[in-house]
Amino acid sequence: MAGNYFVTGGAGFIGSNYVYRLLERGETVTIYDNLSRAGAPRNLKWLQDKFGDKAFKLVVGDVRDAGQLTVSARHADIIVHLAGQVAVTTSVVFPREDFEINALGTFNTLEAARLNERNPIFLYSSTNKVYGGMDDVKVVEKGLRWEYEDLPFGAPETQPLDFHSPYGCSKGAGDQYVRDYARIYGLRSVVLRQSCIYGPRQFGVEDQGWVAWMIIAAQTNRPITIYGDGKQIRDLLHVYDLLDAYDSVIQNIDKTQGQVFNLGGGSENTMAIWTEFGPRLEKLLGRPIPIASGDWRPGDQKVFVADTRKAQLLLGWKPKYNVEMGIKQLFEWVSENII
Repeated sequence: MAGNYFVTGGAGFIGSNYVYRLLERGETVTIYDNLSRAGAPRNLKWLQDKFGDKAFKLVVGDVRDAGQLTVSARHADIIVHLAGQVAVTTSVVFPREDFEINALGTFNTLEAARLNERNPIFLYSSTNKVYGGMDDVKVVEKGLRWEYEDLPFGAPETQPLDFHSPYGCSKGAGDQYVRDYARIYGLRSVVLRQSCIYGPRQFGVEDQGWVAWMIIAAQTNRPITIYGDGKQIRDLLHVYDLLDAYDSVIQNIDKTQGQVFNLGGGSENTMAIWTEFGPRLEKLLGRPIPIASGDWRPGDQKVFVADTRKAQLLLGWKPKYNVEMGIKQLFEWVSENII
């Protein structure tokens, strides 16, 4: 859909990939980002080198600044809200900052949308962490992995919310605000509960972006710690597939307004975070990888797999990248860009 795109966190991993896609097809884009993430300057340079300094508008701003945000977004037709504090462990250490960025920052962005006379479409990047530890769902240990006992397609959007950790609370508060602004104010808002997203331009760190982090750590000989038993299962979704979903949500806003979608790789793209991913990474690297062990972390689900059938039904969307292809691509990107 053509229009003025306003992307908070547009210099981040997902944001810069989406901005690249938008610019490539000739859209008008404003990036709103405080540039606090280590990879943000590199992502901006990548965009500028490809499209030129004037291809997009950059506003160096913080989502905690309601005034600047409202003014900056006043001409937006589509707001894609990706800015946020992204690490559970950081939220435990700095819960107020986490709340102000994720809960208050999302509220500020929603208010900027509500006060915008153009009635913008609003996409919110939520998380599977809103489902908490899913203690009510039975899991079974099968060899090198944990699996759901009774959810063959994964967790649906109807899975009860159970915010666990300050991060889960702050993202969950934003999640529910976005949903309710569609009901109360008629805002064209959509919640996207994202699973494990990975792909190029992911400057992963230990606290967030584990696939990229382990690939980067392995190639640069940094220590890797596995928390829990390493058999935790995640469904991996390539960032390009995620962006296909964004586009489809926007194009079908008459059907998607006020809806919640689980977006992940689904049951076809699951992997244990070390017992299965580790050997695959060692094969790509060509040598064994030493690891240390740590205790389970707060809110760490033994299994999370997104049931994506709702997105498939309403959007005709399905992931195209399988984990083998996607991990190999990310490994090669790290080799060319990090070392």
